[in-house]
Amino acid sequence: MPTNISGRRQKMPDKKQIDGLPFVRYEHVSKDDATMLKEGKQLEQELQARRSVREFSSEPIPKEVIEYLVSIARSSPSGAHKQPWTFCVVSNPELKKKIREAAEQEEYQNYHGRMNKDWIQDLKPFGTVWQKPFLEIAPYLIIVFKKPFDIDAEGKKSQNYYVNESVGIACGFLLSAIHQLGLVSLTHTPSPMNFLGGLLERPENERAFLLIPVARPIDDCWVPDIERKPFDEVAVFYE
Repeated sequence: MPTNISGRRQKMPDKKQIDGLPFVRYEHVSKDDATMLKEGKQLEQELQARRSVREFSSEPIPKEVIEYLVSIARSSPSGAHKQPWTFCVVSNPELKKKIREAAEQEEYQNYHGRMNKDWIQDLKPFGTVWQKPFLEIAPYLIIVFKKPFDIDAEGKKSQNYYVNESVGIACGFLLSAIHQLGLVSLTHTPSPMNFLGGLLERPENERAFLLIPVARPIDDCWVPDIERKPFDEVAVFYE
C-alpha cells in the first residue's frame, strides 16, 4: 500500500472507466453551514494576518517542514494538469551568498536608473533598498521556476498551458501554507531574474518566476503600516 510524505498509509481509491477514460472516486469531507461559517471566519482572520517580512531570523527550520510546504504547493491545479513548475530549495550558504550578490547587482541597477520615478515613489512606504541581506539570513530560499514547455528524455518538446496562471496559483498555495505553519516569507522578484537559472544550472525550458525566502521572523519584527483595500472595493456580487 502506498504511503504519503509523512509515511502514513493511504487507502487505494476506487477506480472506473467513464467514456473510456480512467477516473477515481473523489473523497470529500462535507461541512454544514454553521461549521463553514465558523471555520471561514477563523481562516479569514488567520490569513488576513499574513504579512510580507524582510526581518528574518537565521534560526534553523527542519528540512521536512520545507518538504511539506513544497508538497502543498505542488497540489495546486494547473492547465491541462501539466504542472509546469519546479521548486528549487536552497539552503547552502555559499550558494545563497552568490544569489544575494547577483540579485544586488540587478537591484542596484534598478534603483539607479531602471525604475522610473513613480515606481520608486510607490516603494517608499516599504523602506526597501537595493541591498538584500535577507537572502543570506533566511535558512531557506525557495526559487519557483515556470516551464513554458516540457522536454522528455529524448529531447522532444511538449507545450504547457496557462503557465503563468498555474504557477501563480501554486505560489499562492505556498505562501498560505508558509503562514499557516507559523513561518514568514517575502515575494522577492529581482528583475531581471535570468541569473537564477544560471546559478542553479536549470534546463533551458525553465524560467525563474519568484524567489521566496522562508524563515521565522526576528523577535522584534516590524512591517510597513499599510492597509489592504476594503472588501467592497475588490468584491462584486451579482445576485
